[in-house]
Amino acid sequence: MVSPRALLSVWEKKGIVEFANSLSDLGWTIISTGGTSKKLRESNIDVIDVSEVTNHPEILHGRVKTLHPAVHGGILARRKIDNDLETLEKLGYGTIDLVCVNLYPFQNVAAQEPKVSDEELIEMIDIGGPTMIRSAAKNHSDVIVVTNNNQYDDIIKKLSKSSGEPSGVDIEMRKNLAISAFQSTASYDIIVSNELEERFSDLEIPSKLHISTDIGTHLRYGENPHQPAAFYSDSITQEKTGLANAIQHGGKELSFNNYLDLDGALRIARNLLLDITNQYNHGCVIIKHTNPCGVALDKYQHNAWENALASDPESAFGCVIAFTTIVQKETAELIGNHFFECIISPGYAPGALEILSLKKNRRMLTLDDFSPRNDEIRLRQINGGWLAQIQGAPNIDWGNVKCVTKRIANEKEYALARFGCQVLSEVKSNSVALVSETDTGFATIGIGPGQTSRVEAVHIAARRAGVRAKSSMMISDAFFPFRDGIDAANEIGVKTVIQPGGSIRDQEVIDAANEHKMSMLFTDKRLFLH
Repeated sequence: MVSPRALLSVWEKKGIVEFANSLSDLGWTIISTGGTSKKLRESNIDVIDVSEVTNHPEILHGRVKTLHPAVHGGILARRKIDNDLETLEKLGYGTIDLVCVNLYPFQNVAAQEPKVSDEELIEMIDIGGPTMIRSAAKNHSDVIVVTNNNQYDDIIKKLSKSSGEPSGVDIEMRKNLAISAFQSTASYDIIVSNELEERFSDLEIPSKLHISTDIGTHLRYGENPHQPAAFYSDSITQEKTGLANAIQHGGKELSFNNYLDLDGALRIARNLLLDITNQYNHGCVIIKHTNPCGVALDKYQHNAWENALASDPESAFGCVIAFTTIVQKETAELIGNHFFECIISPGYAPGALEILSLKKNRRMLTLDDFSPRNDEIRLRQINGGWLAQIQGAPNIDWGNVKCVTKRIANEKEYALARFGCQVLSEVKSNSVALVSETDTGFATIGIGPGQTSRVEAVHIAARRAGVRAKSSMMISDAFFPFRDGIDAANEIGVKTVIQPGGSIRDQEVIDAANEHKMSMLFTDKRLFLH
């Protein structure tokens, strides 16, 4: 009886010796290539080189070694089709019953800094590997296709129960392995095409959207209990980043809404990191339903928490919180029994995590790669397609911001304006934010998010600020189409207004600001967030 044959050709060799040894013990013949063959022989495992199977040497410095009918005929031959097997026999080829392949590390090489040359990167485009994987996955009813070392143990367990016979791996497992195989080659092609387009073209936005993710993690439900949901980490990056890299400490699993709110909190926190100085280095962001209800930047972390909370304590019930620095024990004590869903930060000082964990179901997350925000492509699905745009921090050119009123804004007001714009850029439109300087930092005192009328956003922010609005600054995400927003701001004591300008009634608005002895800055940068 002819023993089953396995073709092993892997770049990532973790576990391959143990896998090959188990197959050999079960009576399988091992065929291999290059570095894999060398490693197996060093471990005293009998190996047949692919060149012995093809009767043809590797050529072009290894570029061509498995692209041969003896390999792909052995993989693609249908065992239930007599003519297929007769053809193999006539040609002197044998069947291949298991293909174990993982691919050249194109992704890792592409991510190297400094960037490798185009020529070096192109050599990391695998040709034979994806071809063998796709052949084996296509013929999965007859061939076991293995693309990940996490699959090794389960396959050996199945084969052991059948004394090594390939039939021990049932059709359901074969189907699942085939799905994983096609997903691996699809992801690989996406990584290659995206990277090469970025290198070879000068497009700001990709010509096509190709999305690749890791295996999804099922969530309890979506925005509402009747909606199935999952979280998918971005597999295109070399290592997991952002929320996919966060470590959770205690509590139940994160929900769909938790992820959305954490993302919103992180975006503002990373905006703040762009403006943090040695003087004001502690940022706190409080999010509710993806909108900030309070943000503060302060010399002291406990002040940042208290000032962010004071901005809208009512809305902060059941919130998500982000800190830009390690959560201190004193801050944890001040948070006390306040009801929050999640906290995310770069870490927790000794004792802080224990204090925060006293109440059940709180979820504290640590994110090591807390860093200033970069521009990125953000995607949104709409009916019939996708929208893509470059999105990041406001990136206002403060050197060219114009003061358009008789009252001139001072240096401290410019610094406060920078803070306010970093916050407002992540508030749903139409929106305004009222911000003030505190004894040791900056803080929002009232935010008016997501209104169809700009003046109504002013009224909401004013109601939340109350008497604290006196001498405050108002930031608007777009121009004021009428003077009514300026008049409403004056009624509550606003002294400075920041807006992009650009309305046909700009002069009317400037005249209103001068009438009320306000200063007004035009940033020429709209901050809509729909």
